[in-house]
Amino acid sequence: MNRLRGLCLSLSLAAGLVGEATAACRQALALALDVSGSVDLREYRLQLDGLVTALNDPEVVQALLAVPSAPITLMVFEWSGRSDQVVLVPWTTLTDRATLADISGTLAGTKRRVATPGTALGIAMNVGAAYLDQQKDCTKRTLDISGDGESNLGPRPREFRDAIGARGITINALVIGADAATKGDRGQDDIGELSSYYRAEVITGPNAFVQTALGFEDYAAAMTAKLKREIDGLTISKLQ
Repeated sequence: MNRLRGLCLSLSLAAGLVGEATAACRQALALALDVSGSVDLREYRLQLDGLVTALNDPEVVQALLAVPSAPITLMVFEWSGRSDQVVLVPWTTLTDRATLADISGTLAGTKRRVATPGTALGIAMNVGAAYLDQQKDCTKRTLDISGDGESNLGPRPREFRDAIGARGITINALVIGADAATKGDRGQDDIGELSSYYRAEVITGPNAFVQTALGFEDYAAAMTAKLKREIDGLTISKLQ
């Protein structure tokens, strides 16, 4: 009888663990792309095409689709001035490669629009957090924000950072520095200063980090590395 009770208890615990593992989603990931005046048409294209490359990297695809019972949801939006944020890809549940192919097609076909030249980074953070509030059933919620400069419009990013973190949202950053081919060693100095700014003003949450790209030509590789770092640890823990 005791063995039977023990078996029933084990089955109940196992059912509870399965229920936890099959939550609505394991991670909501909002990707925010800087399209302010400092980003020219060539750089804009490098950024979008770089994101397509990253989303189709074999290791990234494997991580994104690793737990079908608890999928990742993804959205992409552009940001620049105070009221200039546009959704390119609405919240999409990543269920299979065909879904990723559809997202890639949308990004590849997106044309540069007229955007205000300012860099309202704080407002972009707040808007991204509002989008993530639409995904409260997800185990983890992450805002992945790219930028090539400091905020010069609206409230300072740090005015939103702590409140966003208190809502259970992690903000990671991809900092885009000057092109190494044209700036040389000064490019390294610039990206170091900008990375320090994003660490002090932007990122928040457990294990939040800053990824760097030395020029938009490096964006694809940097975004690929960033997605692997953001997704991999959570995927491994779920598989275990």
